Amino acid sequence: MKKLTWIILGAALLNTTCAQMPPEMQLIRAAADALGGVGPVQAVKALTIEGEGDAPNLGQNITPESELPNWKVTQFKRVIDLANGRMRTEQRREAQFLFANATVQQQVAGIDGDVAYNVGQNGMPVRAPETAVKDRRIEMLHHPLTIVRAAVSPSSKVGNLRQEDTLQLIDITTEGQTFTLAINSMTKLPARVTSMTYNPNLGDVAIETSFSNYENVNGVNLPKRLTTMIDKYPQFDLSVTKNTLDGDTASLVAPDSVKSAAPPQAPPINVTVEEVGKGIWWLAGSGNHRSILFEFDDHLTLFEVPLNEARSKAVIDKARTVRPEKPLTYAIVSHHHFDHSGGLRVAVAEGLTIITYKDNVEFFKELVGRKHSIVQDALAKNPRPLKIEPVDDELTLKDRSMEVHLYHVKDNPREGTNLFAYVPRDRMLVQADLYDSTWTQHPWADNFRWNLEYRKLRVEKDVPVHGEIQSYADVLKTIQATQKITDH
Repeated sequence: MKKLTWIILGAALLNTTCAQMPPEMQLIRAAADALGGVGPVQAVKALTIEGEGDAPNLGQNITPESELPNWKVTQFKRVIDLANGRMRTEQRREAQFLFANATVQQQVAGIDGDVAYNVGQNGMPVRAPETAVKDRRIEMLHHPLTIVRAAVSPSSKVGNLRQEDTLQLIDITTEGQTFTLAINSMTKLPARVTSMTYNPNLGDVAIETSFSNYENVNGVNLPKRLTTMIDKYPQFDLSVTKNTLDGDTASLVAPDSVKSAAPPQAPPINVTVEEVGKGIWWLAGSGNHRSILFEFDDHLTLFEVPLNEARSKAVIDKARTVRPEKPLTYAIVSHHHFDHSGGLRVAVAEGLTIITYKDNVEFFKELVGRKHSIVQDALAKNPRPLKIEPVDDELTLKDRSMEVHLYHVKDNPREGTNLFAYVPRDRMLVQADLYDSTWTQHPWADNFRWNLEYRKLRVEKDVPVHGEIQSYADVLKTIQATQKITDH
C-alpha cells in the first residue's frame, strides 16, 4: 500500500512540475517525449545518417523560372558527435544535367568544435574558412534530435510560442543563432526547423528543413526523410536508408595539421588590364571570371560584373581608371546564373545601367529589391533604383568609336537567357559560358558553333569571361581534342 502511495505521489509531483513549466518548455518537453523521452534523447552520444537524394544546383537553371538542374546524391553519410560538437559529411553526387567538368564528384566536409575542414579529391584535408564553422553548426541543428536536445539545454532560450494551422511554432536561441521549430499539434513530433542566413545573391534567406516518415531506432524516433529549402528553392531532399545511434566517431576528429593551420583568408583581388583591340580591354587577373571594357565616344561600357560584390567592385574601379575622362555608364550582364549576376547589385549601387536579355529583367528586379540586412551590401548601404535596358533577340551599340552587336544565344541546352557580343571591326567574340579553354569537356559545343553560323559571324578571336583568349581556330581545336577524349 505504501509503495502504491509513493507512485501516486510521484506522478502527482511530476504533473505539478510540468504544469509549473512555461508553455514553451511544456511544448519542448512534449516534443522530446514524442521522440522517445528527454532521458533517451539526451543520452544519445552520436547519430549516423545514411541515404541518397537530390541536391538541386541553386542559381544555375536554364531560365530564372525553370527548375534547378539536379545533382543526384547516390551515397550520403553524415556522422554527428553530439557530445563533442563534431560532424562529418561524405557524399557522392552525379550531375543529371549537361556539365563542362567532372560530372561525378566526391565531397567530404567536417567540423570539429571551432575548426571546419574539407577533404580534397586527393584525400588531403584542408582547413575551411571561418564562415564554414557557423554554417555547419547551423546545419548540425537542422535535425529533430539535435534541435530538441539544444532546446532542453539550460543555456538555450525558448519563447514566442504561436500557432500556424496544425503546427505549434516556437523560437529557440542557442549558440547565438535563432531557430524556429514547428511541432505537429497532434503527434508533437518536430515537423520542420527554420533559421535565417545570408546569401550574397538572394540576401536574407530562410533555410528550412522538414522532417517526415519517422522510424523508431533503439527507442528514439528519427525521420527517414529530410527536405531542405533555401528561400523558395529546393536545396536537398534526402531519403534516409539507415539511422544509427552511438556509432563510431573517431573519424570526426580534425587532423592536427588542420587544427594548427590558420583559417584561410580571401585572397586579394587582382584586376589586370590587357588591351585586346582598339578601345577594348580584357580585365582579368585573379580567378577565372573576367570582364571586357568597351570605349565609346563619350562613355565606357562593361561586359559582365561577375562572381560577387568584391570582384565586381574591383573591376568597376579598375575600369574607371582605363579612360578616366569618360564615365562608365553601362554594364552588360550576360545571363542570370549567380556567378555572372553576382555583381548586379553593386553595379546598380555604382549607378550603372544594366543591359541584359529580356527574360532576366523580372528576376533582376527581384534581386535588386531583396532585403540585405544580415549583411549589408553596397546597394543596401547606398540604395538606388534599377535602370535596365532589355535586349530581345539582338541589339547594336554603335557610335563613331565602337560598334558592338549583342545577340541572344538560341536553343542552348544550358543557357536560356545568355547574351554574347561581337565586334565586327575586329571579328572578335565576347562570351560567357559558351566556351572555356579550361573545361574538360564541351557538351554544348555544337550549339555554340551553330549560333555563330546562324548569325553569320566571321569570328577570328575569342575574348571570354572564363578561360584564356584564343584564336577561333584554336577554340575549334580545343573542342575537337576534348571531344575525342570523351568519345574514348
